[in-house]
Amino acid sequence: MTRFVVVAGAWLGAWAWDEVVPELRGAGHEVHALTLSGLAEKQGVPAGQRTHVQDIVDEVERLDLRDVVLVGHSYAGVPVGQAAERIGDRLARVVFVDANVPVDGRSFLDSFPSDHVRKSLDENDGGWPPLDPDDYAGQDLTDEQITRIITEGTTHPGATLTEPAVLAHPLADLPATYVKCLLDGDELPAPADELVESGRWELVRMDTGHWPMFSRPRELARVLHESATRS
Repeated sequence: MTRFVVVAGAWLGAWAWDEVVPELRGAGHEVHALTLSGLAEKQGVPAGQRTHVQDIVDEVERLDLRDVVLVGHSYAGVPVGQAAERIGDRLARVVFVDANVPVDGRSFLDSFPSDHVRKSLDENDGGWPPLDPDDYAGQDLTDEQITRIITEGTTHPGATLTEPAVLAHPLADLPATYVKCLLDGDELPAPADELVESGRWELVRMDTGHWPMFSRPRELARVLHESATRS
């Protein structure tokens, strides 16, 4: 049995994993879906990126989990990657699901052309509201799934996007799988691209969009299960 802690990306809470969690539990795993501070049922709680790293570390330590597979989707890859080195020998593996990865001294918004996000933060009192429906087009999502993401999604706390990551060791030291969702492009973010190319990290490709927990929950659960067996 593997113990999973799964964390969704911007705007989303633990609810985003509703269809993945039963699949993993049905395969015999222990699964904990975590909502980060400032989102979903924790909306309004002040949060920066270090808060989110601590959220993950605290969840692992509170539950006294060992042999943990941490799963970070999209934005959550940044705090998950930092938490992975913080939990030490409790870690079995990290799985980055179409995710950004932490780079020491750089923020989430430093990792891609982000002027449009910074403008949105300025216009929305420091928060990043969910995207418009059109932004989810071509991502293998039904209209109902898009509606759910938008209506249940909550404004993402801006400080989590602008605070720099802090890493004590190279990312190459982490046992990791990177899951690339091809409808969102086939390029991996640096330095995940180099780590996959060098063979340090495993690469799994999924023929779906950026939100596979909605579009392909059963397939994503299988990918996570198979990744855990390599831990």
